[in-house]
Amino acid sequence: MQKFFVLVLFGVLLFSCKPYQNTKIRKNQITYEDFRGDQRLYPTDGGLVKYIDKGKGPAIVLLHGVPTSGWLYRKMIDPLVDRGYRVIVPDMLGYGSSDSPEGFELYNAENHAKRLLQLMESLGIEKWSHVMHDAGGLWTWELIKQNPNKIEKLIVLNTIIYEDGFYPPVRMKPGGMAKTAMWAYRNGVTTNTLLKKLFEEGLKENTLNVLDVEGYKTPLLEGKTDAMYYFFSQTCNELPDYSDVFKNIDIPVSVIWGIHDTMLQWPPQENRVARALKINPEDIHFVDEKHFIQETKAKEISYKILDFLSK
Repeated sequence: MQKFFVLVLFGVLLFSCKPYQNTKIRKNQITYEDFRGDQRLYPTDGGLVKYIDKGKGPAIVLLHGVPTSGWLYRKMIDPLVDRGYRVIVPDMLGYGSSDSPEGFELYNAENHAKRLLQLMESLGIEKWSHVMHDAGGLWTWELIKQNPNKIEKLIVLNTIIYEDGFYPPVRMKPGGMAKTAMWAYRNGVTTNTLLKKLFEEGLKENTLNVLDVEGYKTPLLEGKTDAMYYFFSQTCNELPDYSDVFKNIDIPVSVIWGIHDTMLQWPPQENRVARALKINPEDIHFVDEKHFIQETKAKEISYKILDFLSK
């Protein structure tokens, strides 16, 4: 009898917890297979990094966070390309289509930043505008620390800046429990549960369909969890302080923030951020969403980014 209940529980976890609510496919909706088909590859010391390089003109980088990938920006790429920009969208090592080698410190902010700088150098891009989200902020602050002269304009989307306002959905201690959780994520045991919780907390209303979720779920089932393990068991517990880096930032900065975000809250840090990054009040914008603003507000965000870049 006990074995029966265990099997039932496993079945519930595996099949009944769908991370999407909408079954309707949108017209001309991109599939994850098509998205991957547009990606190129760059070999790094840690492994292959996949990225999209589309369009001509001034370069703009769209940088994801955890546990997402460049797929998060799929709805924003063409609008920016159509307005004359060269759009670079990387999957950082350990995420999306990029390699996920075994290791620990290769997933720290310093190494993520170093690899991104190397990628941009390989593309012959000396300077660029830069959009980041979530943990992409940490990798960006580290990039600026390593080379402060690369980013011309900075756009902040619900990004990790200070401990104030940082309430991650998961914090883990390094070790067996965390590793077991990662095993369950990549083996289909709790993959749907993780994604459903993520979208419930990260969107006012989960309107994603099966094709949307495919781009988030596939990398997990392919085993892309080592970078997540580092972030949730290390970074979340010892958030770096980049206050000294902020003092030396002397470029235009814009904030576009989902004001209902519970994971990265704006009010506890708004005055401190505005002062530290020297942001003009007219360059701070709020959108009616939670954390994953690129999913439901892609057009609005794109317009605001284009307006800021045109100044």
